[in-house]
This record gives sequence, C-alpha cells and structure tokens, in this order.
Amino acid sequence: MRKKRIMIIGPGGSGKTSLAHVINGFTGPARRTQNMVYGEKTLDVPGVYLESPWMHKHIIAAAQDASHVLMLVDQSSCRESYPPGFAKAFRVPVIGVITGCGEKPEHDGWCIRQLKKAGVREPYYHINLSERTGLQELMEALKY
Repeated sequence: MRKKRIMIIGPGGSGKTSLAHVINGFTGPARRTQNMVYGEKTLDVPGVYLESPWMHKHIIAAAQDASHVLMLVDQSSCRESYPPGFAKAFRVPVIGVITGCGEKPEHDGWCIRQLKKAGVREPYYHINLSERTGLQELMEALKY
C-alpha cells in the first residue's frame, strides 16, 4: 500500500515548498519547484501545474496518493488561481490555507471568497511561515 501524503497546491510564490519543509521537518532553504516533489509527509505541486489548465488532470491523478489536499492562497497577492469548484474534484478532505497572514489583512476577504468559489469549506487556516503563526492549528487539523 502506498503511503498517503499531504498534497499542497497553490499559485507560484504562495509558500507551498516552505510549508512542505515545515511539515517534513526540513530546515534547509526553499527553492522553486519545477516538478512534483514527494517528501516524507507531503506532495509539493509546482504552481505551474495549477496555472496551466491542461495540467489539472495531473494534480487530480496525483491526489490519489494524498490523505489531504491543502489549497493555498496568498494574502499578499490577489491572484485568481483556482477554477470554480476545483476542490470538488478531490476524494480526500480539502483544507483552505491563507498564507502570508498579517502582510495585507485587507485582502483576507478576497482570499476567503476565492477559497469558497473553489469549493473549499470552512474553517480556513491563516498561517505566516516567517513568523511561525497558525501552524499549530493547521497541524492539529491534519492530525500531525
């Protein structure tokens, strides 16, 4: 039986690889990811897979190895990233994560609307990786 991992998807620069490093306990520097990276506990999906609609089927297929899907939106950047209802394509729990919290709090409503439009149900987890805030709540939701 394959080991189930936490799939992390989101637009480029939203903190996917940095979050994967935290979950996997890796302390090295984060670098841009060109391919799917299978970590000990995570599956880090490059932002280009999400940004190219013809790659969506690859994300959905890879989710067969996932225990959860984390859909990230970046509070510091208001970019439309997910097609409507995209979260409903997954057969595992989908968790909405708002990254960069505190950087542009006026964008919080926009982030929540984007997650709702994508079909992600509440609660949404607000994290800031540089300040290490919100991670405990997210890890509890993932049962890690």
